[in-house]
Amino acid sequence: MTNKKAVAEKLLQINAVKLSPENPFTWASGWKSPIYCDNRRVLSFPFVREFIKSELCSIIFSEYPDADVLAGVATAGIPWGAMVADQLKLPYIYVRPKPKEHGLGNQIEGAFTVGQKVVVIEDLISTGKSSLQVVDVLREAGVEVIAMVSIFNYGFKIASDAFEKAKVPYISLSDYKTLLSLAVEKGSINEDSERILLEWSNNPSAWGK
Repeated sequence: MTNKKAVAEKLLQINAVKLSPENPFTWASGWKSPIYCDNRRVLSFPFVREFIKSELCSIIFSEYPDADVLAGVATAGIPWGAMVADQLKLPYIYVRPKPKEHGLGNQIEGAFTVGQKVVVIEDLISTGKSSLQVVDVLREAGVEVIAMVSIFNYGFKIASDAFEKAKVPYISLSDYKTLLSLAVEKGSINEDSERILLEWSNNPSAWGK
């Protein structure tokens, strides 16, 4: 079993990913979706949490050994970034969606130095918009973002194009195609549901309208 498949299986086991082609979910963006990924659930399952943390650590250790700092994306990426930074004994910061409206008014919390190499930890990549906004904030602060690592990726072309344009390499522990393939293999979805799920991934913004 590939690591991507193993991660997908763990997410399905704890219902962190729900497939519902007949009764789609509505995202904050207004998109209708036959899938919902809630990686926050992983935090409640110690053995799955340890597995995901270990996978994140392995990627950063092997692929980005020159990372000086890890940066979590608020809010869902914060605990993962903290756990991985602790395991790898790396400095850790996190980035708010917007500057704090009181106190020091920080958007980046924690200590860092201009020029340091940073790997961003994200829980989920969908369109890539919010994830890359964090990259912009970090770059404006003077650090070098060398990569982003996430737990799950929907695999949208709009996201891959955006990351390429921003010149940000990224790795995800698992993705939509792997999860869908596993669900078909296990008989969790039938052929009609598979067709609906594939149609959605090809044109998510227009699907369901």
